[in-house]
Amino acid sequence: MDIVEGLLAAYRTGVFPMAESKRSDARIFWFRPDPRAILPLTEAEGLHVPRTAARAARRGGFEIRIDTAFRDVVKGCAGPRRRRRGEPGGSWINPTIIEWYSALHEAGHAHSVEAWKTDPASGEERLVGGVYGVAIGAAFFAESMFHRARARMVPDGKRHPLDGTNASSVCLIRLVRLLAENGYELCDVQYTNPHIARFGVREIPLAEYLSRLERAVRRPDRWPARV
Repeated sequence: MDIVEGLLAAYRTGVFPMAESKRSDARIFWFRPDPRAILPLTEAEGLHVPRTAARAARRGGFEIRIDTAFRDVVKGCAGPRRRRRGEPGGSWINPTIIEWYSALHEAGHAHSVEAWKTDPASGEERLVGGVYGVAIGAAFFAESMFHRARARMVPDGKRHPLDGTNASSVCLIRLVRLLAENGYELCDVQYTNPHIARFGVREIPLAEYLSRLERAVRRPDRWPARV
């Protein structure tokens, strides 16, 4: 069994990998947490869009793209980030994890939603945030997200033109809308934390999760051919 089939088989039974650290020689462990955190896909189901994220999405400061820089998004998620209260430090994404999920992406089973900005000085497009995950049937497994914030400029205090503050939240909103529009039934976020909890994430018993998962992964693949 190759790594793509092995990963798909694991996800279909609620199991996912995480590296001990971002070191290339870090051990990789497999998890199936109980309870399991899921993200509602509609407001009727309990989805909540935080005001700051909704405002950033309405402002339209980011160009949102799908599946144009998957590996870069995973690498961004593995990079240094500001630690939020209540979250563990470090990264579970090491080079092996990057290769595994890149293989899933190349096989059409993993996807990224990306936020881009254009550098006004050079005209170069820069990736400033994103989210990625795995899609099987009508289930989506959101793995990680990131953004690249920039300090406000001195002396006027204006936002830096490449500031990625709220980029990951805007990408998550776009992902959730995409999933809902295409008939997805389950969005698994594995664990909850204070940041993701703002979107209405709730925990359910593993037995309930596995029952919902079994139904969802049996559905035809829902990821749109063109986005």
